[in-house]
Amino acid sequence: MKPPAFAYCAPERVDEVLALLAQHGADARLLAGGQSLVPLMNLRMVRPEVLIDLNRCADLGRIERTAAGVNYGAMVRQIEAERSALTGAHCPLIARALAQAGPIAVRTRATVGGTLAHADRAAELPGVAVALDATMVLERRSGRREVPAREFFQGDMTTVVESDEMLRAVVFPTIDAAAFADFFEVGLRQEGIAIAGLAAYVAWTPGGGIAAARLAAIGVESAPVRLTTVEAALKGQTLTPALIVEARHLATAAVDPIDDTHATAKYRKHVTGALVKKALEGARDGTKH
Repeated sequence: MKPPAFAYCAPERVDEVLALLAQHGADARLLAGGQSLVPLMNLRMVRPEVLIDLNRCADLGRIERTAAGVNYGAMVRQIEAERSALTGAHCPLIARALAQAGPIAVRTRATVGGTLAHADRAAELPGVAVALDATMVLERRSGRREVPAREFFQGDMTTVVESDEMLRAVVFPTIDAAAFADFFEVGLRQEGIAIAGLAAYVAWTPGGGIAAARLAAIGVESAPVRLTTVEAALKGQTLTPALIVEARHLATAAVDPIDDTHATAKYRKHVTGALVKKALEGARDGTKH
């Protein structure tokens, strides 16, 4: 199948992109990696009148260390983010998640910004963003605004980005080098679909207790779910077997999944609890899956 006719623009500067968005608004769509948008256009589920290709905008392809954390431009490829020395040193949870984001051919084309803006409920990177309280940098012709990740995702393929805006970058805060950070998922690997997944970060006190825990589930609801009740129960505690069991039960109760063709809601609740248990056992033992 082929998409309906559209006008094609390939600007080389961000200000040109913003001018096009201001001119065309909801009639335009931004093309980043194309791993999601192009199939949707071919199926005629999305019909933009104007396609704005971001691939020539070099300013959007940088990874930089800033005072706020690690800044990933919207056009940074997933494979670049995964393998970046800055990611490994300051935010290894991103690398752990992107390693599960699909085959290498997809990760070579897919972008950080495109993945976040597409807001697929089964995508790994939105879960990491919500778990780590990342900041989304949105820009329009009249200026920029910053949106916390917890407010950015509104549902399946729905975000707070307005028709004349673009997601220019995302800033992930740095992670304590001694902390535990890992990503877990259960999925239909032959189809690349995560039934449920978990971004997990656990930081320790000098005495070995839990200074902070950040947990976000993907694939279970229409947007990533921060497991705040589990985090609150863990903070300040010693990670005992009994506490891990309690955390598993709290995680199961915290999510409200739906049934679909891939799994039942009951199974997704079970998997969420099981992934929390697996993550906390890994944190306790100092091992990653």
